[in-house]
Amino acid sequence: MVWIVVGYLSGSWLAALSVCRLAGVGDPRQHGSFNPGFSNVLRLYGPRLAAVTLLLDALKAMPAVIGAKLMSCPVWLQGLVGLAVLLGHSFPLWHHFRGGKAVASAFGVLLILVPNVALLSAIIWALLAWRLKTAAMASLASALVAPLICAWLAPAYFMVVGGFSLLVLARHGLNIRRLRRGEEPPFRGS
Repeated sequence: MVWIVVGYLSGSWLAALSVCRLAGVGDPRQHGSFNPGFSNVLRLYGPRLAAVTLLLDALKAMPAVIGAKLMSCPVWLQGLVGLAVLLGHSFPLWHHFRGGKAVASAFGVLLILVPNVALLSAIIWALLAWRLKTAAMASLASALVAPLICAWLAPAYFMVVGGFSLLVLARHGLNIRRLRRGEEPPFRGS
Protein backbone atom coordinates (compact mmCIF):
# COMPACT_ATOMS: atom_id res chain seq x y z
CA MET A 1 0.00 0.00 0.00
CA VAL A 2 1.18 3.49 -0.87
CA TRP A 3 0.71 4.83 2.69
CA ILE A 4 3.33 2.39 4.02
CA VAL A 5 5.89 3.71 1.54
CA VAL A 6 4.90 7.32 2.28
CA GLY A 7 5.19 6.53 6.00
CA TYR A 8 8.70 5.12 5.66
CA LEU A 9 9.86 8.00 3.46
CA SER A 10 8.43 10.70 5.73
CA GLY A 11 9.86 8.95 8.77
CA SER A 12 13.28 8.85 7.13
CA TRP A 13 13.63 12.61 7.26
CA LEU A 14 15.59 13.26 10.45
CA ALA A 15 14.42 16.64 11.72
CA ALA A 16 17.41 17.06 14.05
CA LEU A 17 19.79 17.14 11.09
CA SER A 18 17.87 19.88 9.29
CA VAL A 19 17.26 21.90 12.47
CA CYS A 20 20.93 21.78 13.47
CA ARG A 21 22.11 22.55 9.94
CA LEU A 22 19.80 25.58 9.68
CA ALA A 23 20.93 26.79 13.12
CA GLY A 24 24.58 26.49 12.07
CA VAL A 25 25.51 24.00 14.78
CA GLY A 26 27.14 20.60 14.52
CA ASP A 27 25.55 17.34 13.41
CA PRO A 28 24.10 15.72 16.57
CA ARG A 29 25.19 12.32 15.25
CA GLN A 30 28.80 13.43 15.78
CA HIS A 31 28.45 14.57 19.42
CA GLY A 32 26.88 13.66 22.74
CA SER A 33 24.97 10.39 22.50
CA PHE A 34 25.41 10.45 18.68
CA ASN A 35 21.64 10.22 18.32
CA PRO A 36 19.68 12.47 15.92
CA GLY A 37 16.85 13.12 18.31
CA PHE A 38 15.28 15.50 20.78
CA SER A 39 17.21 14.60 23.94
CA ASN A 40 20.64 14.74 22.31
CA VAL A 41 19.82 18.06 20.65
CA LEU A 42 18.63 19.34 24.05
CA ARG A 43 21.86 18.26 25.75
CA LEU A 44 24.02 19.70 22.99
CA TYR A 45 22.23 22.84 21.82
CA GLY A 46 19.49 23.74 24.27
CA PRO A 47 15.71 23.76 24.56
CA ARG A 48 14.86 25.94 21.54
CA LEU A 49 16.44 23.64 18.95
CA ALA A 50 15.27 20.56 20.86
CA ALA A 51 11.65 21.79 20.88
CA VAL A 52 11.72 22.38 17.12
CA THR A 53 13.23 18.90 16.61
CA LEU A 54 10.53 17.32 18.76
CA LEU A 55 7.73 19.17 16.97
CA LEU A 56 9.00 18.32 13.48
CA ASP A 57 9.67 14.66 14.31
CA ALA A 58 6.11 14.35 15.64
CA LEU A 59 4.57 16.23 12.70
CA LYS A 60 6.39 14.23 10.02
CA ALA A 61 4.71 11.10 11.34
CA MET A 62 1.22 12.39 10.79
CA PRO A 63 0.46 12.70 7.03
CA ALA A 64 0.73 9.01 6.14
CA VAL A 65 -1.17 7.90 9.24
CA ILE A 66 -3.89 10.48 8.62
CA GLY A 67 -4.14 9.20 5.04
CA ALA A 68 -4.57 5.60 6.20
CA LYS A 69 -7.12 6.61 8.81
CA LEU A 70 -9.15 8.80 6.41
CA MET A 71 -9.29 5.92 3.94
CA SER A 72 -10.82 3.81 6.73
CA CYS A 73 -8.01 1.26 6.56
CA PRO A 74 -8.34 -1.51 9.13
CA VAL A 75 -6.57 -0.96 12.45
CA TRP A 76 -3.80 -3.44 11.59
CA LEU A 77 -3.03 -1.53 8.37
CA GLN A 78 -3.05 1.81 10.17
CA GLY A 79 -0.58 0.20 12.55
CA LEU A 80 1.65 -0.91 9.68
CA VAL A 81 1.68 2.61 8.29
CA GLY A 82 2.63 3.96 11.72
CA LEU A 83 5.29 1.30 12.09
CA ALA A 84 6.69 2.27 8.67
CA VAL A 85 7.10 5.84 9.95
CA LEU A 86 8.94 4.61 13.04
CA LEU A 87 11.14 2.27 11.01
CA GLY A 88 11.93 5.11 8.61
CA HIS A 89 13.01 7.28 11.53
CA SER A 90 15.00 4.50 13.17
CA PHE A 91 16.57 3.07 10.00
CA PRO A 92 16.59 5.77 7.29
CA LEU A 93 17.85 4.51 3.96
CA TRP A 94 19.74 7.70 3.06
CA HIS A 95 21.56 7.86 6.39
CA HIS A 96 23.01 4.35 6.19
CA PHE A 97 20.17 3.05 8.42
CA ARG A 98 21.49 5.13 11.38
CA GLY A 99 18.52 7.00 12.75
CA GLY A 100 16.87 7.96 15.99
CA LYS A 101 14.96 6.13 18.66
CA ALA A 102 11.48 6.99 17.36
CA VAL A 103 10.02 8.43 20.57
CA ALA A 104 8.88 11.76 19.08
CA SER A 105 7.71 10.08 15.88
CA ALA A 106 5.78 7.50 17.93
CA PHE A 107 4.11 10.39 19.75
CA GLY A 108 3.03 11.85 16.38
CA VAL A 109 1.65 8.51 15.21
CA LEU A 110 -0.20 7.99 18.49
CA LEU A 111 -1.69 11.49 18.33
CA ILE A 112 -3.47 10.46 15.15
CA LEU A 113 -4.37 6.86 16.04
CA VAL A 114 -5.13 7.14 19.76
CA PRO A 115 -4.87 10.76 20.94
CA ASN A 116 -5.80 10.06 24.58
CA VAL A 117 -3.06 7.43 24.84
CA ALA A 118 -0.57 9.85 23.25
CA LEU A 119 -1.41 12.65 25.65
CA LEU A 120 -1.31 10.49 28.79
CA SER A 121 1.99 8.93 27.66
CA ALA A 122 3.41 12.40 27.03
CA ILE A 123 2.37 13.56 30.50
CA ILE A 124 4.03 10.51 32.05
CA TRP A 125 7.14 11.14 29.96
CA ALA A 126 7.31 14.82 30.97
CA LEU A 127 6.82 14.10 34.69
CA LEU A 128 9.45 11.37 34.70
CA ALA A 129 11.94 13.38 32.64
CA TRP A 130 11.51 16.33 35.00
CA ARG A 131 11.78 14.17 38.13
CA LEU A 132 14.49 11.69 37.05
CA LYS A 133 16.44 14.04 34.75
CA THR A 134 16.98 11.31 32.14
CA ALA A 135 15.15 11.24 28.84
CA ALA A 136 15.94 7.55 28.38
CA MET A 137 14.24 6.49 31.60
CA ALA A 138 11.20 8.62 30.79
CA SER A 139 11.04 7.15 27.28
CA LEU A 140 11.37 3.58 28.52
CA ALA A 141 8.67 4.03 31.15
CA SER A 142 6.31 5.72 28.67
CA ALA A 143 6.86 2.94 26.14
CA LEU A 144 6.04 0.33 28.80
CA VAL A 145 2.92 2.15 30.00
CA ALA A 146 1.48 3.14 26.59
CA PRO A 147 0.07 -0.33 25.74
CA LEU A 148 -1.53 -0.56 29.20
CA ILE A 149 -3.17 2.83 28.75
CA CYS A 150 -4.27 1.69 25.30
CA ALA A 151 -5.82 -1.51 26.68
CA TRP A 152 -7.90 0.72 28.93
CA LEU A 153 -8.81 3.57 26.52
CA ALA A 154 -8.58 2.11 23.01
CA PRO A 155 -8.42 -1.70 23.17
CA ALA A 156 -8.72 -2.10 19.38
CA TYR A 157 -5.25 -0.52 19.07
CA PHE A 158 -3.58 -2.50 21.88
CA MET A 159 -1.51 -4.74 19.58
CA VAL A 160 -0.53 -1.80 17.36
CA VAL A 161 0.65 0.32 20.28
CA GLY A 162 2.36 -2.73 21.78
CA GLY A 163 4.35 -3.13 18.56
CA PHE A 164 5.38 0.52 18.59
CA SER A 165 6.47 0.18 22.21
CA LEU A 166 8.60 -2.88 21.44
CA LEU A 167 10.44 -0.95 18.73
CA VAL A 168 11.07 2.03 21.02
CA LEU A 169 12.30 -0.29 23.78
CA ALA A 170 14.60 -2.13 21.38
CA ARG A 171 16.04 1.17 20.12
CA HIS A 172 16.98 2.04 23.72
CA GLY A 173 19.23 -0.99 24.26
CA LEU A 174 22.38 1.12 24.73
CA ASN A 175 20.54 3.41 27.15
CA ILE A 176 19.40 0.42 29.20
CA ARG A 177 23.01 -0.76 29.49
CA ARG A 178 24.17 2.74 30.48
CA LEU A 179 21.36 3.04 33.05
CA ARG A 180 22.45 -0.26 34.62
CA ARG A 181 26.02 1.04 34.89
CA GLY A 182 24.89 4.46 36.15
CA GLU A 183 26.41 6.16 33.09
CA GLU A 184 23.33 7.56 31.35
CA PRO A 185 23.87 11.27 30.68
CA PRO A 186 21.45 13.63 32.38
CA PHE A 187 18.55 15.11 30.46
CA ARG A 188 20.05 18.58 30.63
CA GLY A 189 23.74 19.05 30.07
CA SER A 190 26.22 19.96 32.82
